[in-house]
Amino acid sequence: MVLRQAVESPGYSQSDRDRFLSEPAKRLGRTEFARDRARIIHSFALRRLAAKTQVAVPWLADFPRTRLSHSLECAQVGRELGWALGADPDLMEGACLAHDIGHPPFGHNGEDALNAVSESCGGFEGNAQSFRLLVRLEAKTVDDSGKSVGLNLTRASLDAATKYPWPRAINNRKFGVYDDDLDIFNWVRLNAPAGRQSMEAQIMDWSDDVAYSVHDLEDALVTGHVKLETLTEDVGELFNVAQSTYMSDMTEQEAADALISLQSLSCWPKYYDGSHRHLARLKDLASQLVGRFALAAERSTRAEYGDEPLTRYNANLVVPRQQRIEVAILKSIATFYVINAAASQERYADQQIVIKELVEMVLEHAPESLDSFFLDDWAMATSDNQKLRVVVDQVASLTDPGAYALHAKLGSLR
Repeated sequence: MVLRQAVESPGYSQSDRDRFLSEPAKRLGRTEFARDRARIIHSFALRRLAAKTQVAVPWLADFPRTRLSHSLECAQVGRELGWALGADPDLMEGACLAHDIGHPPFGHNGEDALNAVSESCGGFEGNAQSFRLLVRLEAKTVDDSGKSVGLNLTRASLDAATKYPWPRAINNRKFGVYDDDLDIFNWVRLNAPAGRQSMEAQIMDWSDDVAYSVHDLEDALVTGHVKLETLTEDVGELFNVAQSTYMSDMTEQEAADALISLQSLSCWPKYYDGSHRHLARLKDLASQLVGRFALAAERSTRAEYGDEPLTRYNANLVVPRQQRIEVAILKSIATFYVINAAASQERYADQQIVIKELVEMVLEHAPESLDSFFLDDWAMATSDNQKLRVVVDQVASLTDPGAYALHAKLGSLR
């Protein structure tokens, strides 16, 4: 087999392809961004997402997405939209695969619980944890002193996976880096406009919104949480959720118009009865909605910036307001009917207790309670807050079943 020299995509400089630790390719045939994508695909952290909740609990039924299947679907949307706009497809796929890679067990509920118990060591944020995992926690590359630099991805790939390009001091609710990871973060953001997402990160962010708004609706319909025929009568509730959570400047009339617009699509079913025919109709709905939202962004962005490759900081993604409102309404459906349901809230309360007690018990029994790849960090910790951060890293790495199993194991020692 003859491997040819890979052809790098235009629109990216050598600085964009640099790695924090110089690491020449072992063989020809792959671009630097293809190497990044491969590292993410083969990572332990990505595999763990297969047993982490997206919205509906995946093991209560066979159909709902996990955090991994959501990431795969996000990557498909991001790769194609990025390619259409001139972004490197491998870079886009890698960034979308990695965007949730640091999220903890139990979805955003686990994130809230860990943030509450880690206030003294800098809080917890899933996006900051994803960055930490990519540049520190995932085992792949170490420097001459033996310190891990995580997957050692290129500057552009790390920037593309950074949804919130600022530290906690700027916004203590949504941020993209912990203070003790600022050295690599500042290297990633060299010469980048302060607080601005790269073009690739904007594509990743919209692809994430598109994927989960559409597919969470599909999951909720198949599992029986949502009835299509009740949406119109609940539009006021959906508006309240959408405005408070996803799009604060939306009006109630815009919400009602968006739902009518979606329901008027030829692919929108009037009801779902669980039959094979209706499931096929749902799959067509999902496909057409993804196309609708991605194509709207592609056309509007091209109309604004023309036909040149749109990469890094030479453009911004343009998404029409109508499609942003439609996506916000779709996201509010899963939130209102699934996340805010009484049964879900009861489960979330139990999960909050599990997370809180896990942190306490892991800390109490450390280092014996830690996985082996956290032992070096524990040994180097010189303060209680540094030790707490190691424990939070351990708990955040767990899958949902892993969290329950470790909680039961350590609980038996009390």
